[in-house]
Amino acid sequence: QVHLVESGGGSVQAGGSLRLSCKASGATGSTNVMGWFRQGPGKEREGVAVIYTGGGATFYAHSVKDRFTISEDNIENTVYLQMNNLKPEDAAMYYCAAGFYAYGIPPDSSMDYWGKGTLVTISS
Repeated sequence: QVHLVESGGGSVQAGGSLRLSCKASGATGSTNVMGWFRQGPGKEREGVAVIYTGGGATFYAHSVKDRFTISEDNIENTVYLQMNNLKPEDAAMYYCAAGFYAYGIPPDSSMDYWGKGTLVTISS
C-alpha cells in the first residue's frame, strides 16, 4: 500500500501561483510514476502532470505546459506541482496519484493509489 497526502491548495487570484505537495509513504517501490490529476466542476478528471520516479521524465497536459512544473524530492518521497500564471479554468480538486505505467500521462485506471485531494480555487 502507498499512502498519499496532498497539501498546498487554496484560493488565489488569476495570474497568481500555488505550489502543491504530495507526501508518499508505504510501499513506494511498487510504483514508478507519480503525478497530479484534477477534476473541475462538471468536468471529468484529467491528468495534469506526472513524473517517472526512476529517470525523472515528466509529462504535462497541453493546457498547463509552460505554466506548471512537476518535481520530486526522493529523500522526502514528496512530489511537488508548481503552478504559475493560474487561470480560472485551473480551478479544480487536485489529486495526487501513484501507479505503474510505461510512458506519458497514464489513464486514471492505471493509477493504483490516490490521495484525498486538495482544492484550488481561482478568483478573476
